[in-house]
Amino acid sequence: MRNEDFLETYGFSIEDLDTLLSEKKYRQLREKLNELNEMDVADYLQEMEKEKRLLVFRMLNKDRAAEVFTSFPYETQGEIINAINDRELKNIIEEIYVDDAVDLMEELPATVVWRVLAAATPETRKTINEFLQYPDDSAGSIMTCEYISLKKEMDVLHSFEYIRTYGMDSETIYVLFVTDMQRHLEGVVTVKDLLMNPYETVVKDIMETNIIKCTTTDDQEDVAALFNRYDLLVLPVVDKENRLVGIVTVDDIVDVMEVEATEDIEKMAAIVPTEKTYFQTSVFETWKSRIPWLMLLMISATFTGIIITSFEDALAACVVLTGFIPMLMDTAGNSGSQASVTIIRALSLGDVEPSDVLKVVWKELRVALVCGASLAAVNFLKIYIVDRSILGNTDISLAVDAVICLTLMVTVICAKLVGCCLPLIAQKIKLDPAVVASPFITTIVDAVSLLIYFTFAKMLLGIG
Repeated sequence: MRNEDFLETYGFSIEDLDTLLSEKKYRQLREKLNELNEMDVADYLQEMEKEKRLLVFRMLNKDRAAEVFTSFPYETQGEIINAINDRELKNIIEEIYVDDAVDLMEELPATVVWRVLAAATPETRKTINEFLQYPDDSAGSIMTCEYISLKKEMDVLHSFEYIRTYGMDSETIYVLFVTDMQRHLEGVVTVKDLLMNPYETVVKDIMETNIIKCTTTDDQEDVAALFNRYDLLVLPVVDKENRLVGIVTVDDIVDVMEVEATEDIEKMAAIVPTEKTYFQTSVFETWKSRIPWLMLLMISATFTGIIITSFEDALAACVVLTGFIPMLMDTAGNSGSQASVTIIRALSLGDVEPSDVLKVVWKELRVALVCGASLAAVNFLKIYIVDRSILGNTDISLAVDAVICLTLMVTVICAKLVGCCLPLIAQKIKLDPAVVASPFITTIVDAVSLLIYFTFAKMLLGIG
């Protein structure tokens, strides 16, 4: 948060906090920090030197420290763990939610993980170990077991008493699930449902029995799709016997969506995905994530060079054609990327399936015809009026103009068809559609555009 926004939100500036710290007015500093959102406290501490960060962190009370701790990046969490004593570590582990503790276990070095588990109570340690057994990126790996479940025989009055007793340790109390004595999921009821009914109303009479749920092994992307489709705040997670084992909350799904979107963007940009932020990633790690695809694209570009070399005589006979190669290849690449990104987005939202390939091709073909014709018409006038008449390039004849514009139109059509089909094929053969989006489409479309270009040049100009 910028200092101006900080001042507007809280009524005091970051400099005011720094002054209190430098003057060792720790009690006043602690009071000010308690007024801040935990994310803003974490950001403020993150900018400090390591020693000062630990000093201020230790000023926070137990509950507040746990909230701030989960807002730190994993590297800072590791530093905090290594610096605090076992009692302080135990307080943090027991206060944070289990799903946050599990995320911590998966990211920190083994030596730090061992110390965290040693500091936790046997019950917490058992729960964390159970969660760690779920597959990565599954519903089980992102769920939490801190939830409230009611019994259908309870009335509204007793339900509220139960919520008041156990709600403090629950991640959410707005959506409540109804289970039997064996934890089998039977229904769902909201706090609004309870508030809008008399105290003597029994839960089974107001609960919803058509429950949207997922299993522990469902992919987190599928879970995110359920949240998006049904506008959920909470989703119950059950095992194979329909026993409630945890819940996934919307804040966890927002993180999942961010991670998945980032991965897709990196893949489409021909970068190996990484979970670290830009500045947390070292130069070597950045090089390692980018170089594989750069190598592949460099080698695949050899095919483009071979095509150009094979038509050297045609280019020598009509040198003016050379100047339009970049425009044709770039337009084709952009056209293919537009189609592929649209289809990848539709696949991720469930709007399109691989079985819809004929519908997709028919639509993209019509779009490509309109786009190609528009680009060709504008380019024809631009080349003949600007390049030939105004700039005086007399080597551009009507025939040359026709070659360029016909190539442009056909290339756009081919590029859009390639761009829409490749993601569907990838999905069908169980590959990530985002992986094929940029590198493979670029390579294929570049080669196709050159072949089309030189074919029209031979036909209309009689060269080669």
